[in-house]
Amino acid sequence: MRLAIIGGGSWGTALAIVLAPRFERVHLWVYEVDLAERMRRTRENDVYLRGCALPENVDISTELGAAEIVLGVMPSRHARRLYTNALPHYDPSTIFVSATKGLEQGTLLRMSQVLGEVAPFKPRIAVLSGPTFALEVARGEPAAVVIASGDLAVAEQVQAAFSGPTFRLYTNSDTIGVEIGAALKNVIAIGAGVCQGLGLGNNTLAALITRGLAEITRLAVAMGGQPKTLAGLAGLGDLVLTCSGDLSRNRKVGIELAKGRSLTEIVGSMPMIAEGVETCDAAVALGAKFGVDLPIIQQMHSVLHNAKSPREALRDLMERSLKGE
Repeated sequence: MRLAIIGGGSWGTALAIVLAPRFERVHLWVYEVDLAERMRRTRENDVYLRGCALPENVDISTELGAAEIVLGVMPSRHARRLYTNALPHYDPSTIFVSATKGLEQGTLLRMSQVLGEVAPFKPRIAVLSGPTFALEVARGEPAAVVIASGDLAVAEQVQAAFSGPTFRLYTNSDTIGVEIGAALKNVIAIGAGVCQGLGLGNNTLAALITRGLAEITRLAVAMGGQPKTLAGLAGLGDLVLTCSGDLSRNRKVGIELAKGRSLTEIVGSMPMIAEGVETCDAAVALGAKFGVDLPIIQQMHSVLHNAKSPREALRDLMERSLKGE
């Protein structure tokens, strides 16, 4: 089989590396022409994943390639445009796997919904998520993720195609829970970075992760997701990793915010996108739409977009009205 990956950032490159042994050819689509040329020459992504060699059966191109499975790993803000451009190259037999952890601004759609909306045919869709840092996956360190689809046969086909010695997939039918967990954990991770930047300890971090998971679960269930999904790899697992790991981009945003840097300055200095910044807007809007209380996410929105001080946001969270867990 052939695999096409749309997105040559750190995660797309890491997936190309770990999945290359499972496919005859892997076609990696890269947006930047100069980066694609260097990657072909050096077999390395020197911008997003320096030091990790690309296998010989990975073809790097700025053009889309034929494949039986298409893996979308683009930033959420570009998903609609890139899927619209890509879909004419494929047909209903193609399996589309979304590995983008975000929500579309304005429409509040999950990535699988965006894909389904722009497709000229009924696409076979699965979503991939779980606790993964691109660098560790590319290095061959063991990782476990979830592949979810409303069509179990599709999930099982991707599971069989992607699973290998260092990359284990578990099937799930709850695409809503998986995608909401993947998107909202980035917002909570910014809060975790704020705690780190303020010099707070493990008690605070544990409370943030636990109560953050409660918020994510409430919203996912209100939207039709399953609580057990959020207790698994795509929920708790990914949340713990992103809130505690030094490789987390969203956590780094929170650390810098706590130091007093502006959001514009922080984002402008980062070569890669921290999805939690944009997802925060959509998360607050979804909370209002479904009548779900999201106090941590709402406070993070005030810090990110209303210039509220991190210490004031923390105080307001601690001084909320008392209630049962």
